[in-house]
Amino acid sequence: MFHERLAQDAALIQRSFDTVLGALEPLDITRAMAWTTEGGKRLRGFLVLESARLHDVDEARAIWPATAIEALHAYSLVHDDLPCMDDDDLRRGRPTAHVKWDEGTAVLAGDALHSLAFELCTRPEVGTAETRATLALTLAQAAGARGMVLGQALDIAAETAPKPLTLDQITRLQAGKTGALIEWAAAAGAVLAGADPDPLRQYARALGLAFQIADDILDVEGDAEKAGKRLQKDAGAGKATFVSLLGLDAAKARARDLVDQGCAALDGYGERAGTLKEAARFVIARDN
Repeated sequence: MFHERLAQDAALIQRSFDTVLGALEPLDITRAMAWTTEGGKRLRGFLVLESARLHDVDEARAIWPATAIEALHAYSLVHDDLPCMDDDDLRRGRPTAHVKWDEGTAVLAGDALHSLAFELCTRPEVGTAETRATLALTLAQAAGARGMVLGQALDIAAETAPKPLTLDQITRLQAGKTGALIEWAAAAGAVLAGADPDPLRQYARALGLAFQIADDILDVEGDAEKAGKRLQKDAGAGKATFVSLLGLDAAKARARDLVDQGCAALDGYGERAGTLKEAARFVIARDN
């Protein structure tokens, strides 16, 4: 069920992007926006849509925050790939935006995707003014200096730190860099329904860390062709990761424990949470 639902939701989100981006002036910046938002697992968008289904929220409402989180994630990838950041030339098996176009176009495409995310969250179709404001506020917090950007800043600072990060420090870093957007996405369905988002937030916190541990494992033993990006970068850069701190076997065990914790947080939803539990298991079994 999960893989079918993931593919269906990815197609829904792509149609949404086609509609929204197709209405913009056909310039290099909009072509770069479209290029960057194509492909990928669309896990964050899936989490929005599936958490909405869990609360009987209409798909016509949920598709907008689902597209929003994918736009914001895409912006983060465009900027992360720039020479001043991670300097990557490959993403999802294709040239990164600054390689296909140029750095200026990539920066502007990322900026535009960032703004688009908030535009999509606040569309009238999403719900009441209070619901839209809550989604926009919490997305700003998850994306900014309390969340993803904080994690990225800590990551950059760690590159020149006199000592490698401790396990607690890297957990905090990744809870922002990777986990904050995943947590927002999983909680969005409850926000749309006016329900308690705490169980989904607990699930997402565990899922986000498990996702990052799986990324660290893939960086060590993954297949670059399947991953669609360069691997073994972290070791080459001397970065502290969950694998370097725990060892490969212990990192895999930690990821499994986190998935179990995340699934347990959803027990109150009964069988309806089955697809979200499958998603958590997929995160540590994926090969890209």
